[in-house]
Amino acid sequence: MKRNTWQREAVRTALAQREHFVSAQALHAALRDGGSSIGLATVYRALADLAEEGEADSLQQEGEALYRACTPGTHHHHLICRSCGLTVEIEANAVETWARQVAADHGFTEAEHVVDVFGLCEACARLQSGAPRA
Repeated sequence: MKRNTWQREAVRTALAQREHFVSAQALHAALRDGGSSIGLATVYRALADLAEEGEADSLQQEGEALYRACTPGTHHHHLICRSCGLTVEIEANAVETWARQVAADHGFTEAEHVVDVFGLCEACARLQSGAPRA
C-alpha cells in the first residue's frame, strides 16, 4: 500500500464526491478550481494507485481512462449511461457462472473478468425520445 499523502487524500475525497466516472484531467480541474495546488501527474498517479488497490474502478472509454470510487474488496459490474455517465454498480451472478465455466472449458483457472454494460439511463432515454424529464 502506498503512503497516504495530502495529495492522495485530496484525490480520494474528490473522486468519492462524484457519482459518475471521471477522467484524471476533469478531476484535476475540479481540484484546481477548489483551490488545490495538486499537479496533474500526481492526480494520474493517485488514481492509478487507488485503482490498483481496489478503491477505484477504472474503464477505458474512447481511449481515455475514467475512474470512479468503489467499495474496496467487492467484485461488481456496472451499468453506465452513454449520455450522462450515470453509473450503477450491479451484481451479475449469471456472468460469474458463465465466466467460470468458459474458463474451465478451456483449461483456465483463476480467471478474472470485467463487465461494463453501456446504455441510456431512464432520464436520458426519455430526453432522446422527446418525452419530458421526470
